[in-house]
Amino acid sequence: MERALDAKIRFLLGHQPVEIADVDPTATVLEWLRGPAGRCGTKEGCAEGDCGACTVVLAEPDAQGGLAYRSVNSCIQFVGTLDGTQLLTVEDLRADGALHPVQRAMVDAHGSQCGFCTPGFVMSLFALYRQYGGPLPPSRETLDRALGGNLCRCTGYRPILEASARMFDTPRPDIFDDREAATLAALAKLARATGLAYQNRFFAPRSLAELSDILARHPGARILAGGTDLGLEATKAHRTLDTLVYLGRVGELGTIERTATHLVLGAAATWSAAIGAIVATWPALDEMFARFAGPPIRNAGTVGGNIANASPVGDGPPVFLALDAELELFGPQGTRRTNLSDFFLDYRKTALKPGEIVARVRLPLPKPTQTLAAYKVSKRLDDDISAVCAAFALEVADGKIVAARAAFGGMAAIPKRAAACEAALLGQSWSRETALAAGAALGGDFAPIGDMRASAAYRRKVAENLVLRFWLESETDTRVRAVSYA
Repeated sequence: MERALDAKIRFLLGHQPVEIADVDPTATVLEWLRGPAGRCGTKEGCAEGDCGACTVVLAEPDAQGGLAYRSVNSCIQFVGTLDGTQLLTVEDLRADGALHPVQRAMVDAHGSQCGFCTPGFVMSLFALYRQYGGPLPPSRETLDRALGGNLCRCTGYRPILEASARMFDTPRPDIFDDREAATLAALAKLARATGLAYQNRFFAPRSLAELSDILARHPGARILAGGTDLGLEATKAHRTLDTLVYLGRVGELGTIERTATHLVLGAAATWSAAIGAIVATWPALDEMFARFAGPPIRNAGTVGGNIANASPVGDGPPVFLALDAELELFGPQGTRRTNLSDFFLDYRKTALKPGEIVARVRLPLPKPTQTLAAYKVSKRLDDDISAVCAAFALEVADGKIVAARAAFGGMAAIPKRAAACEAALLGQSWSRETALAAGAALGGDFAPIGDMRASAAYRRKVAENLVLRFWLESETDTRVRAVSYA
C-alpha cells in the first residue's frame, strides 16, 4: 500500500483529475461537492439516501473495455470511495453550450416544477441513458424502475416519465461516447497496484491478503461496504467514525459465480449486479427485488453488507434464509462456513468473530420440486423499508411437503425462520387447510412490535395472510410468481 502520509484520494471530477489530501475521509461526496468543489447543482434532501435529490453518477471501466455508469446517493457516499472513479454531476452534462439529450428532454416535456429534485432525476435518467443497450426504446416498466429512487415533492411524475421516454429520441453517441477513450486512459493513470491508505484512517485494500493485514493492524476499524447504512451514522447520528476499511476494491469479494450446485455471490457485489444473477436463477423473485430499495441504493449497497448489518427489516436475509443460504466468513484464522440460520444472534448482533467479515453467500440451486415465493409489504411501493418481508420455499413429493422453509423480516429483532410454521407444513398436503394452519402457527414463532411502519397486530395478520396468499397463487402457477405490494 502507499504510505499513509503520502496517499491522496484520486479521481476524475467530470473530465478533470482531482487529488484530495486534506478532507476528512468520512465527509460525504455531497458535502465535498457543495463545499470545496463548489458544485451546488447536487441537492441535499433527506441526507439518508431516501429521496434521490443528491443523485450523482460514477463511471468505472467494465469487463468489456468500456465504461459502466451507476447512479448513487452522494449524501451517504464517503469521499474515500471515489478513488479511481469518474464522478459526474449535473454540471458535467452540458457541453459546448448544448444540453445533453436527457436535459433537453426534461425541458421539452416540462419535467421540472420547483426544480429542487430535478438534478437528481436528470442524473438517474442519464445513468439509464448510458447503460441501456436494448434495440428498442425501454418499456414503461424499465423507466419506472430506473426512477424508483427519486421522489418529486411537486408530484410532477407524468412529465418526468414523458421526458424519460423522449430522451431516447436522440440516439447515441453523445459527448461521453466521444470522450470514452480519453476517460479510460485517464482512469488507467489513476489505477493502483495496491490499495489506498488515506490519513491512516481510510483504507481501501485490493486483495484479501491486504485486507487481513489491515484488520490485524487496526482491530477496531469499521468495515465499509456500500455505506447505505453506515453512512447514516455520520449524517444522522453524527458519530465519529475513526477508521474505515472499504471492501469495494477487494477483487475476490466482488465476484458472482454459478457452479454446478450453487450460485455464489461475493459479499462486495452490489445488489444491482447480484439481482440479475438471482432473478435469472429464480425468476419468481423479480418483482420482489425490483422493490429492493431504489437504483442508487442498489448500485452502492452490497450483498454482504445487507447481511452483516443484521437489520431486522433488511429484504435480502429473509429470501436467503428461505433459499437455505450458507455464508463463507473470512478472518485471521482463514475461511469458515456457517448456515445463515445460525448467523443472526440478536438485534444487530451476529456470529462474526473479531476481524471476520462475510466473504461470500452460497445459494443452493433450485430443485425441480421447489416452490418459491417472496413478498414485501410496505407503505410506499418504491424505495421503502418493509413492514413485513416474507419468503417461502417448499418441496413437494408424492403430494406431501417434504421440505419447508419460511422466513420473515420485520417480525422479530432479527431476520428469522419460522420454525412452528415450517413444522405445520412438513408432511402435509399443500392445501388451503395446511396454509391456514401454518399461518396460525406463526403465533408461536413471533411476537412482533408496533412502530412507525406498522402495528404489532397488523404485522401478525399480514404474516398470516401471506402464507395463505402463497397457497392461493401456487394453485395457478407451480413456480409461484413473487408478488409484492404496498
